[in-house]
Amino acid sequence: MSSPRPSLLPIFLIVAVDVLAFTIMMPLLPFYAEHFGASPSVVGVLVGTYALCQLVTGPILGQISDRVGRKPVLAVSQIGTFAGLLLLAWAPNLALVFLARVLDGLTAGNLSTAQAYIADTTPPKERSRSFALIGIAFGIGFLVGPGASGFLTHHFGFRTPILGAAGLSFLSILGTTFLLPNVPVEARTPAAKE
Repeated sequence: MSSPRPSLLPIFLIVAVDVLAFTIMMPLLPFYAEHFGASPSVVGVLVGTYALCQLVTGPILGQISDRVGRKPVLAVSQIGTFAGLLLLAWAPNLALVFLARVLDGLTAGNLSTAQAYIADTTPPKERSRSFALIGIAFGIGFLVGPGASGFLTHHFGFRTPILGAAGLSFLSILGTTFLLPNVPVEARTPAAKE
């Protein structure tokens, strides 16, 4: 079995850290919102708000990344997640909890941009193996994240896992900035340009 291309290890680590931060937050969010007096229906709207914002801006971020490159859009997306998590951790009321999720949702292009990066840098015959690495990163995040969220919340309160997720998000920003090679648009694999 041949070794993976050099650019796949950084993107694997970045995706694993991003997914871990996401899975720390997701089981915590309903309880955090209830802490501010949200009813179950408001919690549902809160979760849906993130998804709606992502639905609206996802295609726009994808088009921008097609034009300017994956790395800048990935970095902006990660910065939006980091800022949203910091706002969420220090939110004094439910309105700012909603604002934090809107900010995170509007910039939520981390994973789709990372997948596009893999498509850009991997020859077609190796793509299935490369995307399997992303599947492994997802699995690690979903395996560790919810348990870490429950443990940290139980022992240290709501803010600690949110700040932990923000710390992971900051690590992914550093990984994108310093570890991820930039792939110019003209250097993408032929299938990715079509």
